[in-house]
Amino acid sequence: MNSYPVDGRGLGYSYAFIGIKRLGAGQFYAISIRDKDGEAFDGGKTYRLSVPPNVPVEQYWSVTAYDRQTHALIKGMPRASRSSQIPELKKNADGSIDIYFGPTAPAGKDSNWIPTDPARKFELMFRAYAPTKALFEKTWVLPDVEKVAAR
Repeated sequence: MNSYPVDGRGLGYSYAFIGIKRLGAGQFYAISIRDKDGEAFDGGKTYRLSVPPNVPVEQYWSVTAYDRQTHALIKGMPRASRSSQIPELKKNADGSIDIYFGPTAPAGKDSNWIPTDPARKFELMFRAYAPTKALFEKTWVLPDVEKVAAR
């Protein structure tokens, strides 16, 4: 439950496409299974990822929610991800973007929401397409995902 299955194909894919730093090309993946407090993501709760402005990519970024047990997309959801390419994505005044994960969208946040199954745990993958130097030098940092207080 706390690890990914590994086989020759998975290793080959990781080495060929994920592990190599190619500035301005390829992609970089960051996977998260726990929130800022160290608790596993629970599909019945609501979380927020605050993506800072000026993501160091030449193409775009995305974040996708997966079923924690199967590592596949969450069944029955109307969408699995949000990306910087989505025109209706709402930005904050400082240029950051809040992405929400949970069984229902917070009021007025539907365009920035990724639905989860309240009966299942989930995991997240943030992808940076054509990452630039700032990502690898860590001058730009993606913060941990935070649980949103119930209202």
